[in-house]
Amino acid sequence: MNNPYLPVKTEITEIIQETFSEGLDVKTFRLKAVSGEPMIFLPGQFVELSVPGFGECPFGFASSPLEKDYYEITVKRTGKVTDMIHSLSAGDFVWVRGPFGNSFPLDLTEGSDLFFVAGGLGLAPLRPFILYALNEQNRKKYGKIQMLLGARTSKDHIFAYDYDDWKNTAETGIDMTIDKPEDGWHDKVGFPHELVKDMKFDFSKTYAILCGPPVMIKSVQASLMEMGLPIDRLYTTLEMRMTCGIGKCGKCNIGKQYVCIDGPVFSMAELAEMPGEY
Repeated sequence: MNNPYLPVKTEITEIIQETFSEGLDVKTFRLKAVSGEPMIFLPGQFVELSVPGFGECPFGFASSPLEKDYYEITVKRTGKVTDMIHSLSAGDFVWVRGPFGNSFPLDLTEGSDLFFVAGGLGLAPLRPFILYALNEQNRKKYGKIQMLLGARTSKDHIFAYDYDDWKNTAETGIDMTIDKPEDGWHDKVGFPHELVKDMKFDFSKTYAILCGPPVMIKSVQASLMEMGLPIDRLYTTLEMRMTCGIGKCGKCNIGKQYVCIDGPVFSMAELAEMPGEY
């Protein structure tokens, strides 16, 4: 997979339905190259997936980088290409290029507390970092791990089958929230930028990793900075801006940067020096 122009024939080995509310269709696709060659990647990187005759789209990895038998991407049905991907079944084939891009700061954050904030599908690109940090061989590298996971409704929390395992890992906590109250819902209600104000952090050793709708990222960033978190301890991913993955189409250009080449992971300090287009 060294040539970024050459796609690799890849089998869909399993499909997991993630959301169950009307109007939001998100599925996770488990993939494996027909050649048997493993996909070696870091949390935050992405691939370009194509269905011949329909088109190609970038998707961040959604599985653990420590898993070598398969990898996963999570896809929201939104248009022509994603509609076609969602129509496929286990045993069907797609074509994949990658991996591309940089990664979340795994080494930089060692010895620190981690705070993951996800809105809806934004949990997908954070999941590889979460799974990496919670893995038995890595857990001692990091301090306390907190998560604030937002979704529109209780039926829209993706990877819900992971949450019990995550909660049962030492010094790890999860808060789940939805936009509006629901019968039978006993966790938090409200938007992440308001809820973080009631949470406790040691900002001298905390890194926050955010992903979700741009308005959520910016509002959570503002709340955390008001609380005292330095801007260079905030990270996000801009993978939603990308198309070609190799800096040729220009869609992801921000000032002098190309998200697909220079990112998609950026610190908020880096973004503060770029035009405010993200």
